[in-house]
Amino acid sequence: MNIRSDTALTFDDVLLVPKRSTVASRQAVNTRTLFSRRIELKIPIASSNMDTVTESPMAIAMARLGGIGVIHRFMTVERQASEVRRVKHAGSFIMDHPYSVSGDSTVRQAREEMEKHGVGGLMVLGKREELIGVVSTRDVMFEESESRPISEVMTTREKLVTVGAGTSLDDARSLLHTHRLEKLPVVDHNGRLLGLITAQDVMKVEHLTEATRDARGQLCVAAAIGVKDSDLDRAEACVKAGADALVVDIAHGHSDLAITMVRTLKQKYPQVDVVGGNVATAEGVGDLVEAGADAIKVGVGSGSICITRVVTGFGVPQLTAVADCARAGHDLNVPIIADGGIRTSGDLTKAIAAGASTVMIGSMLAGTDESPGATVVRDGRRVKVVRGMASLTANIDRKEIEQGREVDPEDWEKVVPEGVEAVVPFRGPAKEIVHQLVGGLRSGLSYAGATTIQELWQNAEFIRITSAGKRESGVHDVTQTF
Repeated sequence: MNIRSDTALTFDDVLLVPKRSTVASRQAVNTRTLFSRRIELKIPIASSNMDTVTESPMAIAMARLGGIGVIHRFMTVERQASEVRRVKHAGSFIMDHPYSVSGDSTVRQAREEMEKHGVGGLMVLGKREELIGVVSTRDVMFEESESRPISEVMTTREKLVTVGAGTSLDDARSLLHTHRLEKLPVVDHNGRLLGLITAQDVMKVEHLTEATRDARGQLCVAAAIGVKDSDLDRAEACVKAGADALVVDIAHGHSDLAITMVRTLKQKYPQVDVVGGNVATAEGVGDLVEAGADAIKVGVGSGSICITRVVTGFGVPQLTAVADCARAGHDLNVPIIADGGIRTSGDLTKAIAAGASTVMIGSMLAGTDESPGATVVRDGRRVKVVRGMASLTANIDRKEIEQGREVDPEDWEKVVPEGVEAVVPFRGPAKEIVHQLVGGLRSGLSYAGATTIQELWQNAEFIRITSAGKRESGVHDVTQTF
């Protein structure tokens, strides 16, 4: 038996000591950081790979704000790949693989494809993948005959304005304006479709200067996968769809299953960053980095809807876990992602000050417009559901996806959940939550006399506080009016 004598701490156990500062404004600080070895973020925030937090709407919002989203894996392989593809399509002024239909499709088939992908137009291709036209919602909206060939309602190739590969953003903008167009197909010298430029995407690229983008100008996105052999098919589909990082999603990341999966993924996809975890010790960081991990997620039992520590008795309070893992991560030149336990911008600042490069947010984003699921009213308040990915219902849903059938009710009692299902207040757009978090971090950097996250690591000094100190830190001895 080994009992450690040192005390492990979490965010409420400490405060950061103010330092002399030359920072005149919190806007003068730089919050650039790394999510993984090759993915740079403008803000150190990633949305969690929970099925009540991150699908394509959240991932798009996070990337546009300068962070990144991790698409959860509790869906079919095909759907997860489609979610990844939606993010990639949303972020570039040239869409690499625009949605298309063959020239012999019907009006009904075109409508179904537009509805399936949530788009207002489709490229129409001939037998040699050459562009023969474009069909839009306007073309099929009032068409009564669903069996009518789309070749009879589409805009034909001769009437289209197209561009070649290598068209610049300025040239595209000029053509769209001159011809009053919304779409510019990109074709090669044989007329084969290479991509699509839309006016909307050009405007987004010009205005979203802080967005997290890949080398081609598309929004960055990560995808979560499990550790079973069948998850290699999931990884393959997500990589083909354009995922910039694969996040190995397992509660106990310091296990042979996780280490083997990290090693396999890195060998198979050297061009894609692989994130390992979750761990809570420096040893866990070292083993995953040795296997090839490009970033490490830290946090065991620290999430607001996680009960791993209660059920199993295992875990490390999050501040100590992040600090211990960050020391190892910095030595190995691998970013640390603090996953769990963040309730305020002060917690985010403490996690970064302890050595994390990025913080993963779950429940705080679960109540936003972009999180999956409908908003409901409970006791007169608008709320959204959030659940831990080791909760009872999440376990059952995962089994049903894996088995392709409903789980026998008798099997429910065999599940030992390590998470709960709850509700969180509806919070509006994700950007409002993110702006509050980043604003607090910027102020925190100024209190530390730091202009960058790296300087915060150097300047940060923690001091333990008592329960009285914690009470003093919050509102006290007054009655709040708003």
